[in-house]
Amino acid sequence: MTHPVRHGRGGLSATLHELDDLRTRMDQLMHAVFPIGGYPESGTGEPWAPLADVVDTEDAYLVELELPGVDKDQITVEVAEGELDIHGEIKEKEHTGVVRRHTRRMGRFDYRTTLPPNSDTEHVSADLTSGVLTVRVPKTETGKAHRIEITG
Repeated sequence: MTHPVRHGRGGLSATLHELDDLRTRMDQLMHAVFPIGGYPESGTGEPWAPLADVVDTEDAYLVELELPGVDKDQITVEVAEGELDIHGEIKEKEHTGVVRRHTRRMGRFDYRTTLPPNSDTEHVSADLTSGVLTVRVPKTETGKAHRIEITG
């Protein structure tokens, strides 16, 4: 990969400053285009949605959310009327030095998804390991696919 050659204006330091400035402008553009769902403004109080994977296994649906640095007592997992709702809040921690860049997500988060009809909502479990929350929603027998014999 080639990099642009910079002459004058501080060399590498100026290039890094320009990259930071470009990133800030791109963030502002993303905030303007996508004000809800993924790019909330810092400090607006708007909840953000953590990154997630939904995996359909043979016997369950697994919802895996990235929540690094979050304790389990900061997370609420609820199931109601066929919907899974995971929400909580990440409080900003105190820093002793000067914060030069702040890009980690803080504040309220909310992840919601509609569960398929064959979800066993009475036996949902959740596990938080290494910053990944895994919610396991078992499947019921009544909703599983099965072969229909053709007669006649």
